[in-house]
Amino acid sequence: MKKNVKVYSTPDCAKCNQAKKLLKEQGVQFDSVDITESSEALQEMRTLSRGARSVPIISVCDRVLVGYDRAELLEAISCLSK
Repeated sequence: MKKNVKVYSTPDCAKCNQAKKLLKEQGVQFDSVDITESSEALQEMRTLSRGARSVPIISVCDRVLVGYDRAELLEAISCLSK
């Protein structure tokens, strides 16, 4: 099982910033990918999320979360402690 976390975002995305803040508060290390900086990152995000065009897209363990939901993200990162 993959235990890394990746957040696909844009610079002005409030929900993206909330997700990153929560991850930091929980002590979770993550890679932040700004999809405005490369077309490859945008394509990677779309492939991972099966075509979603909104951010954030959060990859954690074997899950892909579309959008930010605090409770869902907290539940998803619980896999990191297993």
